[in-house]
Amino acid sequence: MTLFVVLALVAAIVSYFGSIAVWKIGLKYRLYPKIRERDVHTRPTPRLGGIAMYVGFVAAIGVAWVVSARFPLLDVVFDDRWQVPAILLAATLIVVLGVADDLWDLDWTAKLAGQFIAAGIIAWQGVSILSLPIAGFKVIGSSLFSVIITVFAIVLVMNAMNFIDGLDGLVAGVSLIANGVFFVYTYLLVQQSSPTNYMNLASLLAALVVGVCIGFLPLNWHPAKLFMGDAGSLLLGLLMATSAIAVTGQIDPATVGQNQLVAAFIPIVIPFAVLVIPLLDFGLAVVRRMGAGRSPFSADRKHLHHRLLDMGHSSLGAVLIFYAWTAVASIGCLLTYVLPVYFGVDDWVAFVILGLGFVVCAVLTLAPLGKRRHWFTGWTSFRRARIVESTADVEGVDETTPAVPAGERTGPVPAASEADPDASTPISAPPATRR
Repeated sequence: MTLFVVLALVAAIVSYFGSIAVWKIGLKYRLYPKIRERDVHTRPTPRLGGIAMYVGFVAAIGVAWVVSARFPLLDVVFDDRWQVPAILLAATLIVVLGVADDLWDLDWTAKLAGQFIAAGIIAWQGVSILSLPIAGFKVIGSSLFSVIITVFAIVLVMNAMNFIDGLDGLVAGVSLIANGVFFVYTYLLVQQSSPTNYMNLASLLAALVVGVCIGFLPLNWHPAKLFMGDAGSLLLGLLMATSAIAVTGQIDPATVGQNQLVAAFIPIVIPFAVLVIPLLDFGLAVVRRMGAGRSPFSADRKHLHHRLLDMGHSSLGAVLIFYAWTAVASIGCLLTYVLPVYFGVDDWVAFVILGLGFVVCAVLTLAPLGKRRHWFTGWTSFRRARIVESTADVEGVDETTPAVPAGERTGPVPAASEADPDASTPISAPPATRR
């Protein structure tokens, strides 16, 4: 555990100071795009924070490789001579692609092609889904089908993370929470299967993602000084998907018991449970845009975080709502493993806790609608009272007749039925006063 913490701190420190450097360079050389119609921020902000996150990740991997000679525990991570280099190569490709898009706004087909190439590099070098729970647990091995499933899973998670990157601190905080829970899970799982060596690639990647997010978040917190851009969101999606696939790919259904096998697929469930809202947003966006005859990757201002703002949430409030959903989903999935294995509690208790958490999140999400309705009702009552009060002061005008603002009408005031035949209340304004 200590080694994980130290490596995460290395990633955090390098990412933090790298973020400061990127922010200052971005301001000095004006490396930021113009504010777009769909953007929530109101001032030009550098969006190359993904570079600092990448540097923090690479630095931590480098430190792990250097100290592996003195810490044999790390041998299990570097035993396969091509896995870690493949991850670094894929991460480098994604960051270069993301930076190019942040600066020059690449065509979506070029971005998607680059994502498939990066995912293919990882799948090609052995970080792939070896088994799937379809008609019983079957070993897929390193077949073409395994590679295809792995590539599409990685690309899906990358785009889901990229799609929700629209508010200050949103993606960094969601990734921090999700990977923190995922690290605890993988650590406990490997502890069960290998009591003498807890080190594994999945836990290492999760710990480093937590580290880079901790280092980047201070500059990305509302109001943000620096955005991670596509480089950062795609990098986080790539590492999250790779981490989840790595732990599942290490387990052969023929060599473990049924209970361990069920637990082995929770890493696949956790990222999708954590990304339920982003994936839903992704699916809705694709359907919405293709239905309108547009590219599924064309930008608009109809994402879920935009809808939360339209409901009445503040920018920070919307981010905290996403944090709440992420925490409930990820911790709930973790409890389905922890409670039965470590406390002997039936897993239905975890589902009850998960359900209660979802109810609380739903109430918090919909709360502004109730406040808006209460405010509207109170404002309407106040306006009605003011109209009746003002008409009572007009000499010769009955209190049930609406007051007419000066300059709007001359001559006698018609009765309510003459002013508006469809009026259902005596306080309806005459047609001449409506806007």
